[in-house]
Amino acid sequence: MTTFMPSASCTVFFGEPLSALLESVSLYLHVPFCHTRCYYCDFNTYAGLLPLREPYVQALLTEITLAGEWARPANGGRRRARTIYFGGGTPSLLSVEQIQRLLDACSAAFAVDAEAEISLEANPGTLSGPYLQALRTLGVNRLSLGAQSFDPHLLRLLGRTHSPDDIVQAVRAARAAGFLSLNLDLMFGLPEQTMAQWRETLLRALELEPDHLSLYSLIVEEGTPFFTWVQEGRLVPADDDLCAEMYEYADALLQEAGYANYEISNWARPGHECRHNLTYWLNLPYLGLGAGAYSCFGGRRFSNVREPRHYIRLLASRQRPEAESEALSLEMQMAETAILALRTARGLHLPSFRERFGLDFWQFAGQRLQRVSEAGLLECDGCWLRLSKRGRLLGNEVFLCLLPDEDEQKSWEEEG
Repeated sequence: MTTFMPSASCTVFFGEPLSALLESVSLYLHVPFCHTRCYYCDFNTYAGLLPLREPYVQALLTEITLAGEWARPANGGRRRARTIYFGGGTPSLLSVEQIQRLLDACSAAFAVDAEAEISLEANPGTLSGPYLQALRTLGVNRLSLGAQSFDPHLLRLLGRTHSPDDIVQAVRAARAAGFLSLNLDLMFGLPEQTMAQWRETLLRALELEPDHLSLYSLIVEEGTPFFTWVQEGRLVPADDDLCAEMYEYADALLQEAGYANYEISNWARPGHECRHNLTYWLNLPYLGLGAGAYSCFGGRRFSNVREPRHYIRLLASRQRPEAESEALSLEMQMAETAILALRTARGLHLPSFRERFGLDFWQFAGQRLQRVSEAGLLECDGCWLRLSKRGRLLGNEVFLCLLPDEDEQKSWEEEG
């Protein structure tokens, strides 16, 4: 495995003390609208609700204001926000004016960094040159395109509405508009997908010279058309060996092309690692705003109501739309910090773990990692613990070892 050498803008703590980062947040804004719903998608997205866009934006504006109020730091003032991410759904279905109001609300409710990374997800085929130029003027500086494949048949199989030419045109329009950080999402392990098709998709993606690539193996989720079709025998998922071969081929090809595999599913040119997603992998605080959005803040993990109309009704009366909440035990916080960090190429920084939790990592882990360590799934070189090359294919084996059982959690809570 090639060692990941991060750029200055992507040190393990973004060049800042851990204590400062733990007092800041990243903001995720969920936009649940789509023209059509893809056959594999189990995200909180909806087709046929486009008339709700303006009422939904009004509700989101209210939630941003409320979140800024209850998330204020103890010393007053506004909570610092380092990144803003418009996810979905299809955020590019919002108008420029709606996105501007949302960004203005974030700046009023939070102390948004002057150099904040502001990302927006978009589907090829939903973008125009003037729209992209207006986004850049607003300060959106990172674009993530849901390309998924350059094979027309596979795009139809997924239920995508764009063509391979739409991807090319979207990238060209984004570059012309001044986007200097551009991501392409691609999927592998698709039903009927061959190694030759995957190779062609990767080569066509590289021709466009994106700054970042996210590669995801298909997971057939219950409740999706894909799940029904697999149950009925109409679709046959790719086998694990082929998925592993596709992953390893992509990793070698992308690293040869100058992209560092800085997280299991993500490759970037130097300086283009996604700072918002690194917030998740470093287990730093984030606030998810919008229908069905998830947050991790103040020792709690919580989520909003999923249905957009319900979300709009609650915010119309200035009620927080929280649906579920769980307090995170100290052991669960330690386990999640380790698991998320091990997804990255650098791995878990052991001195920072001790600084954050006041406990040596090996004291926390005990003997739980002995089996996977003996199996060659882990590497340790002093301050860093990371997955080995083989471990990156079998990461779940390691992660399961770190999750506490109920008795362990009770023990830690009693000691705490």
